[in-house]
Amino acid sequence: MYLPERLKILPMKSLYYGVLLALVSTLSLSFLVFHQISDRIQRKSIDPAFDHIDEFELVSASEALRNGGPKALKDYLNTVDRVFNGSSHYLLDSHGVDLVTSENRASMLPPAPRTKWRTRANGHYIRAHQSADGKYWICAVGLVNDTHIWDFLPFYFLVIGVTGLLCWLVSIGVVSPVRRIAASMALFGQGNLSIRVRARRRDEIGQLGRSFNQMAESLERLIVSERRLLGDISHELRSPLARLKFAVKLARTSADSNAALDRIERDVDRITSLVADIVEITYIEGNPAIQNAGSLRLSEIIDEVIRDCAVEAEMRGCRIAVSGSLAAVVLGNRELLRRVVENVLRNGIRYSPENSTIDLSLAEDAFAAVIAIRDYGPGVPVDALMRIFDPFFRVEEARDKTSGGSGLGLSIAKRAVQVHHGTIIAENASPGLRVRITIPLCRTGASI
Repeated sequence: MYLPERLKILPMKSLYYGVLLALVSTLSLSFLVFHQISDRIQRKSIDPAFDHIDEFELVSASEALRNGGPKALKDYLNTVDRVFNGSSHYLLDSHGVDLVTSENRASMLPPAPRTKWRTRANGHYIRAHQSADGKYWICAVGLVNDTHIWDFLPFYFLVIGVTGLLCWLVSIGVVSPVRRIAASMALFGQGNLSIRVRARRRDEIGQLGRSFNQMAESLERLIVSERRLLGDISHELRSPLARLKFAVKLARTSADSNAALDRIERDVDRITSLVADIVEITYIEGNPAIQNAGSLRLSEIIDEVIRDCAVEAEMRGCRIAVSGSLAAVVLGNRELLRRVVENVLRNGIRYSPENSTIDLSLAEDAFAAVIAIRDYGPGVPVDALMRIFDPFFRVEEARDKTSGGSGLGLSIAKRAVQVHHGTIIAENASPGLRVRITIPLCRTGASI
């Protein structure tokens, strides 16, 4: 919307000056409102009270004149003058003639048709009030005690001091913390990922600091993870690409081109598998809401995975032993949950000794389904248990390369489980490794 140039609000370069302007504006508005309130009180309460006093003096003076003549009137007016120290009272007739001294005091009377007034002239205040029958005027004259503007200087300085103190407190309590948070954000944007804000306050500024810290921690974790993943990807691709380049040269010079082509095919398959795993893990991290989510029976997914992995297990002379059952329904993506179980089960088959058993136990309670997969292999060193879910982490580098794994299977499983608000942990079973997967059950109103 277009605004005329004079209506445009200039942006504040500092919140401190904005707060100062707000305080000064509030103070000015308060003075204006207090002035209006004082004026209204004067008109509604104080002036009517003085009108009643004037009417009382007028009635009393007129009665003194009727009952005792000018002498009694003079005595009454002298008494009133003593009560109202510093003022002189007069009773005038309708033409402004003093009924005590017969002097003409018409200059004290208001212009017709007014019947009362209060005014100032020549350093004096004048009050005049006419009787209901119009025969008499009661008038009062006194010196005006004018207050010079310099007399209010202490109050002005007090207001200025209080305003400055409030601005200083606002600067300490609001502006300075906001500036510190802004400076921390700037440093974070420049690459200092470890910067954090001290957020001990419980108000909105404290909440802002805590929100920034949470965001910074998430971004730092994500950026560090991405950097590590990028470095791992570069490392993983370097070896097959070097072998691929060597195989191409060998195919051009070797008499047995079929062997070279077979080696090229193996390396291409390995790169293809690696790229597919990278695409999948990127898809999971980039789609936390899980598209195509629905109500699923885990038992059906597990049966399907067991059928797919049975052939691989039989090739190693192993057997998959299932115990327990699942009847509950979970909310999630069928393909992701299938990959979770499949990756963990294939990992157990890969590291199981020949002619051994892979135990797959199923259980559930009122809140979650638990899938535990145990092999009877060598297990994992204790210090590596938490790292086996990291991308490209291998306990035994050479063995994993021989088996053809990319090192992303368990990492994909962990991310898929976390997206479903579940947990996955690994523990040594002595012998072997047990991986426990927990998936929350589907409840009314639940959503991923």
